Amino acid sequence: MRDEFVRAMVALCGARSDLVFITADVGYMAVEAVADVLGERFVNVGIAEQNMVSVAAGLARQGQLPWVYGIAPFVAFRPYEQIRTDVCLHELPVKLVGNGGGYGYGIMGATHHALEDVGAMRALPHMRVYVPLTAADVAQAVTLMADDPRPNYLRLNAAAQIPGGAAPFAPWRKLTSGRRCVVIGLGPVLGNLFELADPALLDELEIWNVGLLPLDEMPADLLTSIQEKRRVVAVEEHYRAGGLAEALSLQLLERGAGPLSFTSLHATGYPSGRYGSQRWHQQESALAGPRLRARLERAVLG
Repeated sequence: MRDEFVRAMVALCGARSDLVFITADVGYMAVEAVADVLGERFVNVGIAEQNMVSVAAGLARQGQLPWVYGIAPFVAFRPYEQIRTDVCLHELPVKLVGNGGGYGYGIMGATHHALEDVGAMRALPHMRVYVPLTAADVAQAVTLMADDPRPNYLRLNAAAQIPGGAAPFAPWRKLTSGRRCVVIGLGPVLGNLFELADPALLDELEIWNVGLLPLDEMPADLLTSIQEKRRVVAVEEHYRAGGLAEALSLQLLERGAGPLSFTSLHATGYPSGRYGSQRWHQQESALAGPRLRARLERAVLG
């Protein structure tokens, strides 16, 4: 999704004169096209993430639209106090962009993984979290963020391939119809369901995608389906604490629509104590491959 984001930013630069792009010495061989278009409005603050966010807050206070770009943990965690105090408490339209959410940076290990970023951002006042699913979603999310007057966090990852494509980016999208179980997923990890090579299992799953947090509303047809099927599975490349499953379960409880069974498929960290590719970590967490299939089969039959 990084390349799609860069193209979206170049297009946005041509439409807005208030845009400023800030990076903390990352983006080599990636964001040069943005630098070429913006000139002095492209700022590399060096390896100083806290200062980067404070600079962005100051620019936003002066009427600019700052975009802060970096590797997800360095954008979401290192400057967390500055995001909270300088940006969110003042409800400034700073746009934070974290590349490689979840296990996206694979073998580089836990320091470069972001398994808590959605929860951390959800906890902040006024923050809205945008999570694209497909490559086409990125430009649509960037356009929405540019018009959003609140602080935003954009979580980028390797795009999912959805057979037949998906509707335009939205807070909620129904991807497939199914007979026995409702699956609700956040981010491209949801695409792993379509790689199970088991048409019979997929036929049982009604699959929905969440693209925006907080979950302010839920579609009426989704609530009806949950009440009919009574089985829900949440899928996310994120720790269970603070993620989609917690947000979703609260919404269902408040609406009196709790299912008979609720399964949370989430990142489990590093059970083996080893590091590998993003897909390897997903498989270890039952977010891909045979383990994912087994968990889904239990949820459908349970």
